[in-house]
Amino acid sequence: MFNFVSLNGFFKGPKGDISWAHGDKETDDYAIESARSGGMLLFGRVTYELMAGFWPTPAAYQINQALAEEMNNADKIVFSRTLHKADWINTRIVKGNIIEEMKKIKQTPGKDMTLLGSGTIINQFAEAGLIDEYQILIHPVFLAEGTPIFHGITKSPNLRLASSRIFKSGKVLLCYEPAAK
Repeated sequence: MFNFVSLNGFFKGPKGDISWAHGDKETDDYAIESARSGGMLLFGRVTYELMAGFWPTPAAYQINQALAEEMNNADKIVFSRTLHKADWINTRIVKGNIIEEMKKIKQTPGKDMTLLGSGTIINQFAEAGLIDEYQILIHPVFLAEGTPIFHGITKSPNLRLASSRIFKSGKVLLCYEPAAK
C-alpha cells in the first residue's frame, strides 16, 4: 500500500481535504519510477473516482504527462459494492467479500500490486494480513483534524523498517514490511 500522511498521522483533512498533499518534482519523479515498475493499481471506490476523474484528462497530461500515461495504462482494480461501471481504461471492478477476493488475487501469478489511498480498504487488508509492504509518505505539515490513516485497526501487525528515503522538500518515505515471525 502507498499513502501520504501529515506529520500527525492524517491522510485526509476535514471534509476529505487532500490539497495539503501536493507533489513536487522529486516526489513526482519517484511516483513515475514506481509506476514504471508495471504493477497493478488497486483502489476503493472513492479513491478510484478521484483518480479516474483526473488522470485521463488533458490537465493531468499537461501537469505530468509521464505519470498520466503510466496511471492510464496500468491495470487497475476497484473494490466496490456500489460501482456498476468502470470507464477508466484497463479497470475491472471486484465486488463481494474483498478479503476473500484479494486472497484469490494474491494467489495468482502476475504483477506486483499497489493499493493507493483507499483508507477503509487499507484498514481491512491490514487487519487480514494482506499487505506485504506499507509505503507511507510523510508530508511536513500538521492538520488540526482529519482522518487517521489506520483508523479503527484492532490487530496491529508487527512491522520492520525495510527502507526509507528523505526528499529535499522535507517529505520522508517510510517503507515497512511484516516482521518475520
